[in-house]
Amino acid sequence: MEPLFPLTLEGRHVRLEPLSAQHRDALLAAASEGRATYTFTGVPADIAGAERYIHAALAEAERGAACPFATVDRASGRVVGSTRFGAIERWAWPAPQPPRAGPDAVEIGWTWLAESAQRTALNTEAKLLMLGHAFEVWRVHRVTLKTDARNARSRANIERVGGRLDGVLRAHMPAYDGGVRDSAFYSLLADEWPTARARLLARLR
Repeated sequence: MEPLFPLTLEGRHVRLEPLSAQHRDALLAAASEGRATYTFTGVPADIAGAERYIHAALAEAERGAACPFATVDRASGRVVGSTRFGAIERWAWPAPQPPRAGPDAVEIGWTWLAESAQRTALNTEAKLLMLGHAFEVWRVHRVTLKTDARNARSRANIERVGGRLDGVLRAHMPAYDGGVRDSAFYSLLADEWPTARARLLARLR
């Protein structure tokens, strides 16, 4: 079974490159542009926070549970955020199955962008690249996307990608702004991907 990380995905506008300790200062610079949209999102706020953020992501990658990226604006070469595959699932099938190139299901999340990169083609193309890799290379059955149930902006973005609401899990995890968070869970299935792909391509055009 080949490791999922490191992995690089590249399009016209964005490159998703394997997150590493060398991205620390660039990530912090991206996160420091403006923090008004990070209420519900875990984004490093200082050098120590950036180091913890990268260390935790790489620890998940080491045990095969995540594939974290630095998000790079190809036009400028500047790191503008981060995203990852996480919650990687390999199912225990009841009967022998043909060898798989990747997991059975994954989550796309832990996504944030610098203020200047928000509402640009970068996020749309990043989702297109990640979903395409998940469904067309790894051949997953499901991609999960989740967010704080209060985060209307994030929920709208997930729905525009094609995610369907599975439900809200109450008292799911600590909230980034304090307290306990309800999480809205969405999913996109393999047979829904062609329609979602066409929608994403239309948005990029």
